[in-house]
Amino acid sequence: MKKQFIFICTVYIFLFVSGSIFAVEERTISLGAGAAWRSAEIKKGISEVSNVRPHSVLMLSSAPAASIAGYSAATGLLGNFTALSESALDMSVSFDESDSVLFRDSTGHYRLTVPPNVEAAGRASARAGNGAALFGRSANSGSLVIQPQSRNSLFAPGNRIGDFTIEFWLYPQNMENGEQIFSWVSSKPSNGNYTMQRISCSAFRNRLQWSFVNFFASPREAASHINIEFSGLSPVIPKKWSHHLIRFDASAGLLEYIVDGASEAIAYATSTSRENSEVYMPIAGSDGSFLLGERFSGLIDELKVHRACIGRSSIQKYNPAGGRIETRAVDLGENASSVVRINVRGGRTGAINNHTRNEFRENGRFRFSDDSEMSFFVRAGENPYSLINSRWESFTPGQDIRDINGRYVQIAVDFYPSADGEVSPYLDELRIVFLPGGPPLPPGNLNAVAVDGAVMLRWRHSPAANTSGYLVYYSSVRGELFGSDALLGPSPIDVGIANSFLIEGLKNGTLYYFRVAAYDSLAEGRNRNIGEFSAEVTARPLAGLSP
Repeated sequence: MKKQFIFICTVYIFLFVSGSIFAVEERTISLGAGAAWRSAEIKKGISEVSNVRPHSVLMLSSAPAASIAGYSAATGLLGNFTALSESALDMSVSFDESDSVLFRDSTGHYRLTVPPNVEAAGRASARAGNGAALFGRSANSGSLVIQPQSRNSLFAPGNRIGDFTIEFWLYPQNMENGEQIFSWVSSKPSNGNYTMQRISCSAFRNRLQWSFVNFFASPREAASHINIEFSGLSPVIPKKWSHHLIRFDASAGLLEYIVDGASEAIAYATSTSRENSEVYMPIAGSDGSFLLGERFSGLIDELKVHRACIGRSSIQKYNPAGGRIETRAVDLGENASSVVRINVRGGRTGAINNHTRNEFRENGRFRFSDDSEMSFFVRAGENPYSLINSRWESFTPGQDIRDINGRYVQIAVDFYPSADGEVSPYLDELRIVFLPGGPPLPPGNLNAVAVDGAVMLRWRHSPAANTSGYLVYYSSVRGELFGSDALLGPSPIDVGIANSFLIEGLKNGTLYYFRVAAYDSLAEGRNRNIGEFSAEVTARPLAGLSP
């Protein structure tokens, strides 16, 4: 019975002590998931996507690399071609609009006429951005027409075109012979008559076949033309995206066809059909139009025309430089709050082992076998406007965080795609787990030693990280603690961050009562945030006593 009593007392003391130390309970603030991502104040190369998880997630934008990071230079024979710049962009049709009647050229150089059978496909079907053009679902297989509406357009009537590049993404449903993917049709005067000028891209034996008729004219005799025809080497696979690019270098007369970044065909628009010969230059005919998707079933995305012979374009779905988000300053509600950990839910999505699938995980390092990853950073402070001056600290989701304190917390996440650019990590939810701030805990082991006309106090520092100093209370009357005998003035006395103090000017023979309280780092002037008192101690100064 005696042992049981001792055990109960021991447990009671433990619970009393631990309860006083850990009385503050953890709290949680969620960002993302059901709360959406309004908290993501800054997004660079990041989009909010709704078809990956039950709630919207953040992931890399699938906008084409041309609009994000430009083009990388080609090497070897093709190394002298111009890199892309915004000024070189002549046409850009992204098909990102929610309705096909809203399809447009963002440069304003061309106008689009969209037939009823051409539909807008959503983000889930697109190669890049928010949508693509869907052809062939209706029996009426009319083509989408794109016409120059400005003299500044590269293909305006009579223009000598010079360097140019045409590129687009293609997703054929069947890739049947005779499907017309892309063409340019106009008329040109010739010996008093008009002849048809045509660029044609059509399907033949699962490859794209290109022909240029009456497009390249002799610099000496405009009526003299050279016609060029070639096809790609690699088959275009149905129900799979592929990137197609035609470019012309006017200085050499070199016409090149590139599929998925690899050169498939080269021809020379010269008098001898070889290099180092007289170059035949492109001249745009009258009443010209681009025709898109005639007798074609499938998707086309990101059609672009450049007034330059550009270096190889990046065909990765996601920008290799990645993207970043920064949340707003999240208010934890109390000064001197402490971030305990940040839990994260997310994963990766994209073409994994040739199949589109999602992988989900919670916490840990979001680093995947294909080199896609997310990196996480946090900073905190008492003023949301001064966070910009604070240093970002990296953290591992789900693991304890130390020394991140303040009322306002900001989180940043860097996103990086897989090595092949086809997979993006995604962020589903951030959960900030924190201890709300409050007055610091009292110091421990307060001890008082009397000397002649004074008392020496010593104590153990408060365990609270936000402790900035201590107040010493004294009195000759039990329970009051507001004496006035000390040389430094009435109780309490601010002794700063010290853990010992000699109170001088006390009366010998008088019993004094002492307590010490800690205050936090914001305890300046009237804003002092004072914690609980320590245990009370007593001492009586006497003449002749020495330390």
